[in-house]
Amino acid sequence: MEPSEVPAVQATYRLQLRGDGLRFDDAAALVEYLAELGISHLYLSPVLTATVGSTHGYDVTDPATVSEALGGRAGLEALAARARSRGMGLVIDIVPNHVGVADARQNRWWWDLLQHGQQSRYTRYFDVDRESDGTDGKIALPALGSGAGPDDLTVDRTGPEPMLAYYDKRFPVAPGTDTGTAAEVHERQAYRLVPWDSGLVGYRRFFTIDDLAAVRVEDPVVFDDAHVQVAEWVADGLVDGIRVDHPDGLADPTGYLVRLRALLGQDRWLVIEKILGADEPLDPTLPVDGTTGYDALNELAAVFVDPRGESALTEVSRRCTGTAEDAAWFHEQEVQSKRAVLTEGLAPEVRRLVRAVRRDAGTAGVDSGALREAVVAVAAALPVYRADYAPLAGLLPRIVGEVAGARPELEAALQLLVRALSTGGEAAARFGQVCGAATAKAVEDRLFYRASRLISLQEVGGQPGRFAMPVSQFHLAWQERAQRWPQAMTALSTHDTKRSEDVRARISVLSQVATQWAAHLAEWDDLAPSPDPAFGSFLRQTLFGVWPEDGAVTSELRGRVHEYARKALRENGTRTTWTQVDDEFEAAVAGWIDAVIDGPVHDAMTSFVGSVSRHVAAVSLGQKLLQLLGPGIPDVYQGTELWDDSLVDPDNRRPVDFDARCRLLADPAAAPPKFRVVRESLQLRRARPSSFVGGAYVPLVASGPAAGHVLAFGRGPAADDLDVVAVATLHTVILDDIGWEGTVLDLPSGRWADRLTGRTFAGSVPVSEILGTLPVAALARDDG
Repeated sequence: MEPSEVPAVQATYRLQLRGDGLRFDDAAALVEYLAELGISHLYLSPVLTATVGSTHGYDVTDPATVSEALGGRAGLEALAARARSRGMGLVIDIVPNHVGVADARQNRWWWDLLQHGQQSRYTRYFDVDRESDGTDGKIALPALGSGAGPDDLTVDRTGPEPMLAYYDKRFPVAPGTDTGTAAEVHERQAYRLVPWDSGLVGYRRFFTIDDLAAVRVEDPVVFDDAHVQVAEWVADGLVDGIRVDHPDGLADPTGYLVRLRALLGQDRWLVIEKILGADEPLDPTLPVDGTTGYDALNELAAVFVDPRGESALTEVSRRCTGTAEDAAWFHEQEVQSKRAVLTEGLAPEVRRLVRAVRRDAGTAGVDSGALREAVVAVAAALPVYRADYAPLAGLLPRIVGEVAGARPELEAALQLLVRALSTGGEAAARFGQVCGAATAKAVEDRLFYRASRLISLQEVGGQPGRFAMPVSQFHLAWQERAQRWPQAMTALSTHDTKRSEDVRARISVLSQVATQWAAHLAEWDDLAPSPDPAFGSFLRQTLFGVWPEDGAVTSELRGRVHEYARKALRENGTRTTWTQVDDEFEAAVAGWIDAVIDGPVHDAMTSFVGSVSRHVAAVSLGQKLLQLLGPGIPDVYQGTELWDDSLVDPDNRRPVDFDARCRLLADPAAAPPKFRVVRESLQLRRARPSSFVGGAYVPLVASGPAAGHVLAFGRGPAADDLDVVAVATLHTVILDDIGWEGTVLDLPSGRWADRLTGRTFAGSVPVSEILGTLPVAALARDDG
């Protein structure tokens, strides 16, 4: 297919493919349903060959082939053809930063590197560190148990070539080196097997995951081999867009994206998983259409939070955690968490960065400890993933100045660091990579499992220290989005969100009933005290978020909550971790969860959930409507056209009951409100494309006593030609006391039909009429 024939992306539907569940042929069977729903493009999780049994596809083992577990290249082609037959296309998620190496036998690049060392043709493919302390120039592989060594290895001679064996793990043996004991064979290899907790790692990883080895796609040869399939998809017209996973992990994100854009051509959609920090703009010089939508997600989350609940919830956090968890606290905790990650899990990467600084600076005389401390201090203080994007010019100098002012004893080391970064060489690239990894591990995977003032704000890229977003700020941010990034993806749920959009919606309502929540917590703490007050506060919000309205906690839900709690506890890391498990504490938390579910708290929780259900629906439907009719390209994560109670992965990759969703198309009027909001909004986008991507965004302001509870905007080809209006209700709890009387919304000229209720309006309309049936309205101008 020629680029001119590429279908325009209007709305995507994310499918989590997996060999034991949703394969290409299963996705093809959903095309008719998704077309009727109003989707323009299927958005597929990674499809290249991955580790056997992978349930997510991000551990690619062969970038040159499409996963046979999913249906192979033929299956992908059949899916693309089926989508094309309904006027739809494909968007595919790619992973340029790393490959899976959990089983070396499955990754021919990795196997060849280990077998042949520096003589391997794949040496340049991996970011190998042969200077790791104590490995004598060999590649340190943290693959052994704690305290294990070469004497614990054996030689496996059952196959066509000998291999070193450690339980079920296998490692290659260089030709002609397999004589003698296993320890002697091991000594002759290009790698050194070390205990997982030795602190030795001979290659750059994805964050701190030993089973994911980073790839040097900055090398043109490596780029070409890593994108063989992408190039074929483009040449054969199979793909209309690409989503790039974690570009901040690359040595040169900008250079990579320039090269990828050249490969894709100008007409294919390109979005990147770029996590923006507080007040950080996306670099407009990047050749991309936008981010994957975490910025929009967090704006939608914050605008539905009621600022009136801040003081009460802050007091709850103070009582449970001993601190207010305000903006100052979050900043302090972020810096401390980054320091801990940089000196613990990322210590090998920091040591390597320090060596690169010395090489690039070409200056001696600074103590290694001081240089390492300077690197850690600056990286920990950086408020973004990495500072080498154009709009962030001046940020790093400011941070260095602040560190120098606070730590004058580090001035000489800071000068050495600055000299190295100024050369634009290895140290500069590694500094950016280390900063990004530190932010991800310290904030999203640690701090956001510790804070508990209002956990609906604790999502990837979120700023929970800022409690709520004013409507005026929201409107201006979205007007700029419509103008500057009209094709950026927007999202509410993803495979990486800590909790689904609907769980977040329910938890956010706590900001509207903060006093009642505080009273319930005090009562429930007496009935079922948690083993840890801080984590108990965090987990009570989670339980509230997923609690069924009828109170029927099934064994399946109970099991999911237990699995979530175990992951959250270990990510939290204050009492138990992935590497140092406290079985007794984890068992105490598990017992407490069962006591909450089975004990006297059960009925009170069920009653409280029921009492706010109407207000939760207003948030759930409101954020969905605003996302789908707002600026950008909205993505619907699989299954979220209905209420979804998913938690963090792997919970959010559970199978979806698509049969039930397909049946709703036969009788749309009988479908739940959320399904109607999704379908009617998507149908509007498809019917009036010029009103959305590239169209105008105009805030509409209500007047009257309850005007502050209305969030409305118009969309259209131009600001003076609006033909779609979205209306949502904010903070409905207090609205019950105020009521809509005397509050009106002036609609743009013309006659307007609500696609959700069929009612029609014109002129200045009482909000009670527009929102009399549902807390949202999707109005379309009747053009006859």
